[in-house]
Amino acid sequence: MSDQRRVLLMTHPGRPEALEVAIGVAERLAEADIEVRVPAGEIAESILGQHPVSVVHEGDDPASGVELVVVLGGDGTILRGAETARGAGVPVLGVNLGHVGFLAEAEREDVDATVEHIVDRAYRVEERMALDVVATLDGQEIARTWALNESTVEKASRERVLVLTVEIDGRPLSTWGCDGVVMATPTGSTAYAFSAGGPVVWPGVEAMLVVPISAHALFARPLVVAPTSDLAVDLVPGTEGHGVLWCDGRRTVDLPPGARVEVSRSAEPVRLARLSDSPFTDRLVAKFDLSVHGWRGRRQSQQEA
Repeated sequence: MSDQRRVLLMTHPGRPEALEVAIGVAERLAEADIEVRVPAGEIAESILGQHPVSVVHEGDDPASGVELVVVLGGDGTILRGAETARGAGVPVLGVNLGHVGFLAEAEREDVDATVEHIVDRAYRVEERMALDVVATLDGQEIARTWALNESTVEKASRERVLVLTVEIDGRPLSTWGCDGVVMATPTGSTAYAFSAGGPVVWPGVEAMLVVPISAHALFARPLVVAPTSDLAVDLVPGTEGHGVLWCDGRRTVDLPPGARVEVSRSAEPVRLARLSDSPFTDRLVAKFDLSVHGWRGRRQSQQEA
């Protein structure tokens, strides 16, 4: 068995800053005798021949045999990295080059320290719950996919209301005329579900969220259900509203009236590399720029008492 260490490096192909950072990361990892792989057509053409990288071509499994997938970009790019890494069971380490970057473990200014952590294997791996998603029409499967953040059923046309019946654990909950519904993991609670009015759920909590989008109904509150629950959304037959299934904002399926979307906890989690043990509260404060003015802390309060 080869002792050669390998890392897959992914980034946003349309950002010059990301390319610059990727070149620096590739150089420093190569100096540490770590093989750097890059997907063909992404950053490969820009650095091939100038920097020591291996190109993974279309049809190959880019995450096969690597110890880590390093992603430079925002949450969208990190979700793409998670999609690549999940099948191989490889952890993803995100460096935020976007805006909020909730899935990222480090910021742009932390790149040098992040490389040192990779070289020293100074990271731990955290498993995050994912969702299995199946769409059917008249009992026939039309799509099977998954999501790390959320699966949403949304209206396809702005001028049409989508009529949905939400089912939990095999029993109908309510029928909504709405813009859609978000079914999210705790990881996705700070993404689309949060924008739709859902609660923030700590990553250590095992649960699923159901958050209606602009529902015209008396009972249309965000719900937190058991991780073992089975969720389903039916597009009511006989209505004119067509829907669209979105998973992590990346994978889409058209849904005609009568279609059904079933969502459940996946047996295959997504693995994220963590560099520190700082609590989730600190991440919320930093990412949302929350004011903590006036906080005195438990220790100070106890000393003064």
